[in-house]
Formats: sequence, structure tokens, C-alpha cells
Amino acid sequence: MSTQLATELGVRRLLVAAGQAPSVLNTQPWRFRAVRHEYVELYADPDRRLRVSDPRGRNQHISCGAALFNLRLAIRTSGRRPMTFLLPDPGDGLDLLAAVGIGAPLPASAGPRELYDLIPVRRTSRRPFFDRRIPHDVMAELRLAAAREGAGLAWLDRHSTLDTLDYAAIAEDQLAADHAYQAELAAWTMPGARYDGVPAYAHGPHALQDPPPVRDFGRHSGEARFEQRPQLAVLTTMGDRPVDWLRAGQALQRMLLVATKHGLSASFLNQPLDLRDMRRRRDPHHRRGHPQMIIRLGYGPYVPRSPRRPATELSHA
Repeated sequence: MSTQLATELGVRRLLVAAGQAPSVLNTQPWRFRAVRHEYVELYADPDRRLRVSDPRGRNQHISCGAALFNLRLAIRTSGRRPMTFLLPDPGDGLDLLAAVGIGAPLPASAGPRELYDLIPVRRTSRRPFFDRRIPHDVMAELRLAAAREGAGLAWLDRHSTLDTLDYAAIAEDQLAADHAYQAELAAWTMPGARYDGVPAYAHGPHALQDPPPVRDFGRHSGEARFEQRPQLAVLTTMGDRPVDWLRAGQALQRMLLVATKHGLSASFLNQPLDLRDMRRRRDPHHRRGHPQMIIRLGYGPYVPRSPRRPATELSHA
């Protein structure tokens, strides 16, 4: 049976789509291997793991989960059914995260094609958003997108938003005093440190209000006032294991592509989660699950995309 894995061009199409997923600090911590023209394996790239801020590998799994969703989507829009196996080899350790088989023919419907076309359009934006509220029907659609991948999306009310912004600012202050954390952050955000990572043009301006609704990488493109009422959502999973983190990443990317369809931009405020992971703390059981991502959403200006690893660099030996 001929599949897109039978040709170099077909494999490249899959890798290009997967490689455009969002990732923590734009680390792009993934590699892929096509096996016998039948399936693609997804591996964590140990050289791109943030060992200080991500000691459990949670963020790396979420990033790789987002790439996995793009890979599934690329297979689906090629007219095949993707068959996904998470953590298929428990004896492999943490490197082999998933395998996706090329299943039976299945004509692609309009929904998957629309999301696939939005993969290169999606952006992370740390710029001010417009003071325009997200309609309730769009919020509901984003919640459904997360649910389809086994995650929850909790929209924060005004009081919870203010509390979360305070928590993020407090965590930022504590992380600023951690020299190892700051060195790792600088390695992925300072100009000239890498050809990828978070480029200077993506840092955004310094927020004039306190607490700020964006993460501060210590380098700014001017100053600006951000939206008066940031709109925050928390992505959650019922468990807090590697398989749950992979589900969170897939849910995140599906939700972000649906957000892009509606003209929404997004950025992340994960400092409290980084601090929690670094201190080896566990969240108490909550009916809404374990927080995995804190997301700021809104309508904002166009921003250029962050640099991507070439597809030739993504193949696992």
C-alpha cells in the first residue's frame, strides 16, 4: 500500500507541519523517524530539554504533544486515517513519546483541512491585544476543541484573572533570583545565543501596568499599555503523568488552531507552573484537574513567526 511515507517529499510534508507547532521558549524539542513506510515515531530531543525549569519534562511533553497533533492533522488531510499510540514502548524511557500509523484511506473533510491550512498562520504574540471581548460562542468552541483531545479549558473570571496575574508576577520575582534558571532562559531568549529560540522581535514591549499580562524576558521593544482586562484560560488534565502532558499538548494545539480561525492571538503565563515544577511540588486534587498551561487570548496585531528548525534536522537517526 503506497503512503506518503514512501517518498522523501511525503515525509518532508509531515515533518514541516509537525515542526511548526508551538513549544516552550521555541525550543522545538522533537525528532521524528519514519519506519518501514508504515508509521512515524515521535521522540523527545534530549539536547533541547530545559533541565532547570522543566525537571520532570512536563513542558517538553506538552511541546511534543502539540507537534504530534500537527503530524496527525497532516496525515488526516493526505486522505489517510492516523492511528496514534502514546508512549508505545514503556521500556524506552522518556525519549520515544508516540507512534502514528498511516491507516486506511479516509477522505479529508473541510474541518481538518481548515485547521491544517492554519498551521503556518498561528502565532504566539507578546504584544498588546485590543480591548475586545471574546464572544461566548467562540469561548465554547475553544473549550470543545480542548475536550476533543481529553483536556479541559477553564476560562477565568475577573477575580481569578487578577489573582493569576499576581501569582505570575510573584513567581517571576522568585525566578529572577534563581541564577541557573536565568542562565537557561538567556540561552533561549538573548540575541545571538541561538539561531532559533525566542528572537528579539518576539519579546514584545515592556508592559506599563502592574502586574503585567505578559512574560518578561528582560529585553523589550519599547513600552506599551496592554489590554485593561486580559482574558485568561487554564488548560487542565485529569492526571499529571507523561501521557496526560502529551494529551495537553495535542489539546493546546487544536485549541490554538481554532483560535487562529477566529482571528485570536495567544501568549502564555506559565511562571507559576515552572516554579511549581522546579520545587517538585504536586497540585492538590481539584475537580477541574491539574493546570498545565496558562493562556492569554485576545485579538491582536499581526506578528512574524519565530524561526523554525529545518525539516532535515528533525529526523531521528
